[in-house]
Amino acid sequence: MGHSAPDARPCPARGFADGSDCLIKTIRSEGYFGMYRGAAVNLTLVTPEKAIKLAANDFFRHHLSKDGKKLTLLREMLAGCGAGTCQVIVTTPMEMLKIQLQDAGRIAAQKKLMAAQAQLSSSSAAGAAEPVVEARPTATQITRELLRSKGIAGLYKGLGATLLRDVPFSIVYFPLFANLNKLGQKDPSVKAPFYVSFLSGCVAGSTAAVAVNPCDVIKTRLQSLQRGVNEDTYSGILDCTKKIWQKEGPTAFLKGAYCRALVIAPLFGIAQVVYFIGIAEFLLDMLPKHRA
Repeated sequence: MGHSAPDARPCPARGFADGSDCLIKTIRSEGYFGMYRGAAVNLTLVTPEKAIKLAANDFFRHHLSKDGKKLTLLREMLAGCGAGTCQVIVTTPMEMLKIQLQDAGRIAAQKKLMAAQAQLSSSSAAGAAEPVVEARPTATQITRELLRSKGIAGLYKGLGATLLRDVPFSIVYFPLFANLNKLGQKDPSVKAPFYVSFLSGCVAGSTAAVAVNPCDVIKTRLQSLQRGVNEDTYSGILDCTKKIWQKEGPTAFLKGAYCRALVIAPLFGIAQVVYFIGIAEFLLDMLPKHRA
């Protein structure tokens, strides 16, 4: 989910001591609304992303249970695997654009700080020159530039790492949600109350988010096109994993885990409640009618 918040020790690669330090420094350098950089991309693409994920999971569960038998845990995991694979069609470009917008703010703040330090150290009698304020790119500008320079593949940079995160997430999330949700069903033929679905989505979402956080850290690093001072470049998933392990230690793979859990818990809780109102059944009922 965007930039992962670093761990409790100083991190030269990202310049933050912990999540609180990241929050304070971002607000100081970019203002309160700097925390919402990339939100427009999220608002635009998060709905189709969740729709694909939830509908795909129901589709696969529906087909894997055609023999009339109860879904085994393995089949539930297979359905989740299929859902996670389908969602990257939207997730990869969404994450790519969001990360570039967040990076633009971070790099601009870093340049502003360096310019200020240069002014203080300048001994020129005439005074230091005014710092040049660079315009920050918009999502549309970034999209056009990526399409112009790299084609559609530019929007899908980090696809492998996104699959590495989203497929395991769905494998953990959907079976866990289904089994937690069953605990609130008084009868198998009756839906669980909405608050049970909400709480099940929250617990399953936060658990899955923490479980795959190392993959999210790797994905975010790979999709960052702009590099700050002293930040590493990576040639692939293995190279990124190796460098993070060697330079920042194993705890670096848990950076931002609690932030992801706090965001994803209510997100999936709300998504499941809305979806379980009846959208899944409506979509699945449309399949045979469409074929007739």
